[in-house]
Amino acid sequence: MQEQKLFAAALGLQSPWYVSNLDFSLENKKLDIEIDFERGSEFSCPCCGKPAKAYDTKKQSWRHINFFQHQAYINARVPRTNCTHGCGVKQIEVPWARSGSGFTLLFEAMILSYCKEMPVNKVGELMGEHDTRLWRVIHHYVDAERALQDYSHVTEIGMDETASRRGHTYVTFFYDMEEKKILFGTSGKDKGTVAAFRDDFVAHGGDPDAVTQACSDMSPSFISGIEEYLPNADITFDKFHIVKVINEGVDAVRREEVADNEILKRTRYIWLKNENNLTDKQKDTVIKISKLNLNTTRAYQMRLNFQDFFNQPDRESAEVFLNKWYFWATHSRLDPMIKAAKTIKAHWNGILNWFDSHLTSGFIEGMNGLIQAAKSKARGYRSDKNFIAIAYLLGAKLEFNLPT
Repeated sequence: MQEQKLFAAALGLQSPWYVSNLDFSLENKKLDIEIDFERGSEFSCPCCGKPAKAYDTKKQSWRHINFFQHQAYINARVPRTNCTHGCGVKQIEVPWARSGSGFTLLFEAMILSYCKEMPVNKVGELMGEHDTRLWRVIHHYVDAERALQDYSHVTEIGMDETASRRGHTYVTFFYDMEEKKILFGTSGKDKGTVAAFRDDFVAHGGDPDAVTQACSDMSPSFISGIEEYLPNADITFDKFHIVKVINEGVDAVRREEVADNEILKRTRYIWLKNENNLTDKQKDTVIKISKLNLNTTRAYQMRLNFQDFFNQPDRESAEVFLNKWYFWATHSRLDPMIKAAKTIKAHWNGILNWFDSHLTSGFIEGMNGLIQAAKSKARGYRSDKNFIAIAYLLGAKLEFNLPT
């Protein structure tokens, strides 16, 4: 009896529930904890909450956290009540598990904790459970907590797409740039993703007309989607994608020259770095190649010079700087750099808007690292829905009301 009282205390059981028996099988590496209720007990009606007598019972079982290295299960007779206040016969909810789950609340809390740190299929192997059951737990808690989220205060939105699987399969995530968390994820990377976000945003109390800032890459689909579905948002193109356009121009210049200049072979990543990020060996290579007066080094200097754009004190100074850089690039007679400069010109206001919004790509790029971690943890996830659920688990700052 002392052991039963000890387990009842550990499980936090309160009257009328008590531990009636413990059955430990060393051979099966299993502990069965039998729970019962006192004869004549009353339970709260699941509908009206008023006391009601048990009408009948049904035996149920739930997987619990391991007892040392042994699997543990809670088994109990779960009553249905016959409410005399017009509710009829209803199944009650037990305090140690949610309705319809084969796991206790503590076990589900452990699942969520482990799945934040490990791939879901590995957690399934560790726990001896099929990962399908774990995905059901993840979706239940993520969906339930997201349903409670209030987006009425959100005014600054960020968005970015990532490949969800091999091939041209993408998922787009939308972020609260102030609170730095994921708001929404959906399959695709087209204009329709912004429409889907708008609908979800409204469902959570958000006002699309109240969104004043939106940060994205220079995708025509995103731009069109923002203009239509977030009509009052000024678009800021994030730094990473702006610099990426120029990097692509530099690399294209290098590729044009590499056939006639073997010294440029295996130097691609040198030209994509800032000077202070080069290794000593790479610096020596740059100095050596610079003496040859190649187009690649000219393009590289344009790239380095552009870095000072974001160091300008205000929008007016930045526009003066950008005009000078644009003139330099378009008169360089380097077609890839001219193309890059014209891309910058086509997105002029969205680039300059950074000096008003100061929305930084650093947060989105940091979230990309988290998204890649989510992809790893969702390995074998079989659907974008599962991938997005793990992303929410890691980056939506959801708070689950579970025991610890």
